[in-house]
Amino acid sequence: MTSPLLDIRRIYVEPAAAALPRGKEILARFPEAQLVEVDSHQRIPELHGDEANVHRWVRIKREALVLGVKKTLTARPNGRSADFIAPSTANGCAMACAYCYVPRHKGYSNPVTVFANIDKITGYVHRHVARQGTKPAPNECDPEAWVYDIGENSDCSLDARISDNVRDLVELFRWLPTAKASFATKHVNRDLLDWDPQGRTRIRFSLMPARDAKILDIRTSPIAERIAAIDDFVAAGYEVHVNFSPVVVRDGWLADWAELLDQLDAGIGAAAKAQLAAEVIFLTHNRDLHEVNLGWHPKAEELIWRPELQQPKRSQNGSWNVRYRTGAKGGYVAALTELIAARTPYCRIRYAF
Repeated sequence: MTSPLLDIRRIYVEPAAAALPRGKEILARFPEAQLVEVDSHQRIPELHGDEANVHRWVRIKREALVLGVKKTLTARPNGRSADFIAPSTANGCAMACAYCYVPRHKGYSNPVTVFANIDKITGYVHRHVARQGTKPAPNECDPEAWVYDIGENSDCSLDARISDNVRDLVELFRWLPTAKASFATKHVNRDLLDWDPQGRTRIRFSLMPARDAKILDIRTSPIAERIAAIDDFVAAGYEVHVNFSPVVVRDGWLADWAELLDQLDAGIGAAAKAQLAAEVIFLTHNRDLHEVNLGWHPKAEELIWRPELQQPKRSQNGSWNVRYRTGAKGGYVAALTELIAARTPYCRIRYAF
């Protein structure tokens, strides 16, 4: 067992992944696990799309691992949090945040899938960065560097407990003067402090009031632990930002955010404050995920499924999302950004929506 979050007992493995050096390394980390050969990491009926799994939601995340090969390598333009979304080295998660969008696309529970062809992924990223040249002008992602999000569909801090994929990317970006890596995390993994990123990797610690996190951020590091880690990661050579995300509107929400901001202000030092920036992201929920959550964590839905405050919107993939109502949401955003400016005036807001 490499972490309290993980007790890997079954590995679903593509033969091509098992034959690669990284695949062999991962299998060696879990020698007691049962191996189940699969044709595709994307089509495992007993994990994906089986409604019965909702009753084993957390157990599957803790005990199952999928080992595959990433077949399509692309860097998608983003333009808000990052300039590009890098090809993922993993997807899924052992944590179980009630609002997570990843299960909407892949099916029930969605444990970690890790990709063994890391050499292909890092080679693609290196070539993509080289093609961009020097960034022509500052933008909200970064004033100088092209920013690549390396953890869109997983939590890199947790992935690093399974394989060296994330470390390989951090070490790659260390030597890329025109680009930097970025990922958001809810898991404090202090092994990353020894990686010497030399300012070329941005870690975004996700924060919300502890009252919300206790219900919504299942199996994650406590909010106080995330705040306490910020100074250490800055000292280790990371650029550290925060994600105020997701912001949940409820009775007393602004008072609890004021308390969180005061905790952040008291918990970090001058060096962290001098480089701190934030993304502010209000909750978006999903009708299908709402139905799933009712099967394993209905208490969360009392907080995040609020039809009287939310309006539906059809997503690009055809599913129905809900978000706070137009007009009212603008007031919520203004109230929180004004509070951030008052309590933590050094924290630059990169964007808020």
